[in-house]
Amino acid sequence: MGEAAVAILILLAAAAYALGTHRLALRRAGRRGPALHDGWWFSAGLAVLAASLFGPLDEWSERSFALHMSQHEIIMLVAAPLLVRGRPLARWAWALGRRGRARLRASLSAWQSLGIWRACTSVTGACVLQTLALWAWHMPLWFRAALAHPGVHILQHATFLVVALCFWWSVLRPGPPRTVAVRGIATLFFTTLTTGALGALLTFASTPWYLGADAEPPFGLTVLEDQQVGGLIMWIPGGAVYLAFAVWLGARALSSVAAPPACEAR
Repeated sequence: MGEAAVAILILLAAAAYALGTHRLALRRAGRRGPALHDGWWFSAGLAVLAASLFGPLDEWSERSFALHMSQHEIIMLVAAPLLVRGRPLARWAWALGRRGRARLRASLSAWQSLGIWRACTSVTGACVLQTLALWAWHMPLWFRAALAHPGVHILQHATFLVVALCFWWSVLRPGPPRTVAVRGIATLFFTTLTTGALGALLTFASTPWYLGADAEPPFGLTVLEDQQVGGLIMWIPGGAVYLAFAVWLGARALSSVAAPPACEAR
């Protein structure tokens, strides 16, 4: 039942995105319409998300902490930035129709007046949210509960996806390249430290944190070795993704500084 609900939500997100894109294109007929490549980014993000949640990796992750960690990293470091790059909010809003957009604007105004939206999408707020979610869900009690109860497991994945979307929105939201670079690099550096610290603790732990799994880890690994591999996955490949994004932001800012103004180029 839980997996069916998740699949329906993914299909609804795709359908709403397509409908919103169509309505935006009609609205802007004769003018510049919504960028086509945004749809490709969003589609790729949904595909990666669906593959991580419903593919073989989801079944294997029930036996292995390392593969479970890989699933989380794919959701947070691959699917989430692709979805954000697809700019879905405007498309989803247009899919609601005129009355739906009016209600959405009213809800967002209420959220903004309470500071909720800003707290969740600001650089500091998004960093704190993601850090708290990562450390909280990797506490042994909560992690074991997610493995034992499908509903808690879905909540764990949903939490990771939501906080990752807020995080990548804070990093990639539009703005002057230099401002985006400074903001994003600082955010990515802080996140690399916090996730790396958790990964290092898991890697160098002398005892397993997550005893009580129903099945032995695959590949002949002990429970402790499987945990250590999972810690390395969070620490090294995860940190490399953040570093790659920081380098990309820096290179884009430098290229904008080096590029001559349009009037000088002519």
